[in-house]
Amino acid sequence: MARKSGLGKGLDALFQDNIEETHSTVIVNILDVEPNKEQPRHKFDEEAMASLADSIREHGIIQPIVVRPLLEGRYQIIAGERRWRASRMAGLKEVPIIIKDVDDKQTMEIALIENLQRENLNPIEEAKGYLTLMDEHKLTQDEVSKRVGKSRSAIANAIRLLSLPEEVIVELEHGNLSGGQGRALLSLGDEETIKNVASKAISKGMSVRELERLGNSNKRKVKTEKKKFVKDNIYKELEISMQDELGRNVKIEVTSEGKGKLILDFYSKEELIDMAYALANQKR
Repeated sequence: MARKSGLGKGLDALFQDNIEETHSTVIVNILDVEPNKEQPRHKFDEEAMASLADSIREHGIIQPIVVRPLLEGRYQIIAGERRWRASRMAGLKEVPIIIKDVDDKQTMEIALIENLQRENLNPIEEAKGYLTLMDEHKLTQDEVSKRVGKSRSAIANAIRLLSLPEEVIVELEHGNLSGGQGRALLSLGDEETIKNVASKAISKGMSVRELERLGNSNKRKVKTEKKKFVKDNIYKELEISMQDELGRNVKIEVTSEGKGKLILDFYSKEELIDMAYALANQKR
């Protein structure tokens, strides 16, 4: 089976740095290794942990735990907390480690990347992980893409889920909706429609395709409603009147709700100042 290219460029590259620094794996007492309390992943699936513990009990730890040194011969986990926890469940007294000298910021970044590459995160955990790498660790979307081995569009689509209504985000966190369903819901537009359709999707078990068809239907409906709207003649008359008064092109854009924009052309800073005075001195 071909290896994931993203893993080679991302977390494996960090592991390679460790190997070059230490040249070997070190075996230490499992009691000398501790988890990072600030580790971004706090929940671990108990069934999956038990399965991993069975595997470790039979085959041992295949991949070493990446740590950084603490005081008095102790170590803090950077990547591999699941393996460490499963090793304790399996009754191991010692674990293989690779030591890397990194600061707090680097530790969090590596832990985040490991989780995003190797954990079964729900869509919202995944989206928040990408956003944290971008906001707190100042990585570009392209850099995040390379670190975690996923396309830029996949990163962007994941982050878009965070713009869903809070009630829908909770359903994604609980596994009642998938990431695909969440993305399909985004195309429905307004918040109330999204919440109502999300509830229906859960109760009726609607597929991603069904939600996408609903979203496309909603877009066609909105487009048709916009076509039906005819601008009141008063707006055209106002455009002409203002053009005569100000001596320049004026455009009024208005929606069916009566909201809109007034667009005035100007060709220099001085002209803009003159227009501002002209508008300010006009009284209705």
